[in-house]
Amino acid sequence: MIIKILGPGCSKCKKLEINAKEAAKELGIEASFEKVENIQEIMAYGVMSTPALVVDEEVKVMGKIPSVKDIKKYL
Repeated sequence: MIIKILGPGCSKCKKLEINAKEAAKELGIEASFEKVENIQEIMAYGVMSTPALVVDEEVKVMGKIPSVKDIKKYL
């Protein structure tokens, strides 16, 4: 599973990454995490509001920081 965090590297992006890693850990899922900070790459996903969570190339959340519990639903 590939999980991408889209955003400029702000505190919200970092919090989303922490929550996503915790959700994967709690579910026992092995995943690789990637940060996408390039605005052109972010826009290629159709994301206009960051941070965004992408799981296996599918945008799951944008513009907010979902809880660990909510992220588990997307994984």
